[in-house]
Amino acid sequence: MRLFHAPGKTHAAFDDEHVIGLAGLLPAMRLAERCRLADLVDQCVAIGDRDGVNAPIKVSAIVAGMLAGADSIDDLDVLRHGGMDKLFADVRAPSTLGAFLRSFTWGNVRQLEKAGRMLLGRLAAHTPLLPDAGVVAFVDVDSMQRRTYGYAKQGSGFGHTKIGGKNVLVRGLNVLLATLSTPTAAPVILAGRLRGGSASSSRGAGPFLRESIGAARTVGARRIVVVRADSAFYSAGAIAACRDNDAYFSVTAKMDPKIKQAIAAIPESAWIPIAYPRAVFDEQAGGWVSDAQVAETRYTAFASTKGRAVTARLIVRRIKRLNEQAANGQDEFFATWRYHPIFTDSPFDLVQAEAQHRDHAINKQVNSDLIDGPLAHLPSGIFTANAAWLTLAVIAYNLLRATGCLASAFHAKARGATLRRQLINVPARIARSGRGHLTMHLPGHWRWQGAWMNLFEATHQPHPQ
Repeated sequence: MRLFHAPGKTHAAFDDEHVIGLAGLLPAMRLAERCRLADLVDQCVAIGDRDGVNAPIKVSAIVAGMLAGADSIDDLDVLRHGGMDKLFADVRAPSTLGAFLRSFTWGNVRQLEKAGRMLLGRLAAHTPLLPDAGVVAFVDVDSMQRRTYGYAKQGSGFGHTKIGGKNVLVRGLNVLLATLSTPTAAPVILAGRLRGGSASSSRGAGPFLRESIGAARTVGARRIVVVRADSAFYSAGAIAACRDNDAYFSVTAKMDPKIKQAIAAIPESAWIPIAYPRAVFDEQAGGWVSDAQVAETRYTAFASTKGRAVTARLIVRRIKRLNEQAANGQDEFFATWRYHPIFTDSPFDLVQAEAQHRDHAINKQVNSDLIDGPLAHLPSGIFTANAAWLTLAVIAYNLLRATGCLASAFHAKARGATLRRQLINVPARIARSGRGHLTMHLPGHWRWQGAWMNLFEATHQPHPQ
């Protein structure tokens, strides 16, 4: 590709009041309107501070800004350009939206979470967001540490996170997330909770899981629900939350002496070889692993905790340790293994249950999408404002995911950055015609024109009564 015109004959001016750069916000916010986002906020959220007035309008503005890629309060000004005022009314300034966020109390944040859960249920009813959820669904719970800088952030503290494959201690705030997915659907977020930076992953996991499983039931996961988590959530409280709510659990077990003893008791004949469909990079081995062996036994966990003992399956995957001296002609006398235990009551067979547990890593995709979007920063110094920002990020994530489901099968599983680039951040020129009609003229030969028009037509057809 090369330029047509010389620099001296090329000019630029920001003066067109009929051009917008976010044409995809029209169908996306139309979907939010159909699912009654504003009404849900008005119904659930009651902020006593004077800066909290007109909450439905301000919540819609922040969500729209996040859909467009805003990752800070100042970035919300992206909504006030060109002809955006011809498409949207009541767009608030970033300073107003920042004051609104700072007016939240913890109770208001919880009210906003309720509105977000209700919106997710309506999105699932209006779009093919969670196909096959009525057959089998997976709830994945995980935490991540979002780094902050300086000492002005309320609640910031030191916690563990993984950077470059290594566990490091960083100062920040801790985010607890629960996602819902099916074998044929990309994950959506059931709940998000902001905690102090020094909070352990499992703190408050029991009540959080009960709430998340309940949310999963309301969006259509009415039969088999399997809760998956890593070893940070291997606790009696988390397991009890699953069983009390008729959900199966699949949790990575900690390699304590009792687990090691149970693994050692597994006979050699019980191990079944499995092959990964694609090689997996193993950080501990420092290489790619393409095969392993699995076996299972019965195990009673938390026996020392009164009234909390749980007997279920202990599924173990073992991987042969690499012989680093093999290249020098030094063969091994016997094979040595690394073990990865899973404590579960999954109704599926051994190989299937173990493979499903490994798919728990899908929650890292959600974390990545949030970090590449509104959670690139936690923009306020006030803890409750950041908690509200997280909850709004969850709402925006689910709305963007539903938008992709209406566009095409590809966009139903695409990353958030791809959805913004191909569906939301599309330029258009606005033209008016007689009797209030409005036409948006988008770029010709747009590669994703078909998907965009699918989205537009799905959100602008007559609403079923």
